[in-house]
Amino acid sequence: MTTASTIHSHTHHPVDTITLDETARHRRRVKMVSDGGIEFLLDLPEARLLRHGEGIELDDGRIIEVIAEPEALYEVRAKDPHHLLQLSWQLGNRHLPTQILEDHLRIRQDHVIKDMLEGLGATVTEITASFDPEGGAYGGHSHHSHGHNHD
Repeated sequence: MTTASTIHSHTHHPVDTITLDETARHRRRVKMVSDGGIEFLLDLPEARLLRHGEGIELDDGRIIEVIAEPEALYEVRAKDPHHLLQLSWQLGNRHLPTQILEDHLRIRQDHVIKDMLEGLGATVTEITASFDPEGGAYGGHSHHSHGHNHD
């Protein structure tokens, strides 16, 4: 089986694509099948989020482009830039994967979080879009457990 252990930040002339939601793009070692049927073993040194547009290089030099599958998300908008920072802090304090864009945020749909954000003055809209949350401070690419608690 073909193995892939190199990720490139951009692709040039990919032979195929692989379309995955955000959860399925967070990987280290797993058998994968591209959209066109190329089977390969992803074998990275550490778990990381494969980002939309990145290229997975197979051991024979072929490149598979990562496509972020659209997901059910919330688009979170604030009154002004300072309010957006406050909302970002609230989401980070809850360890929620968050995609930070120039003038809004994207998060997974969760009605409890939606109610909280609206209570803080945010405008929250249901959307379907790709999800590329920020990487965590502990490991750079991960948004999972980071080895401390808040007791």
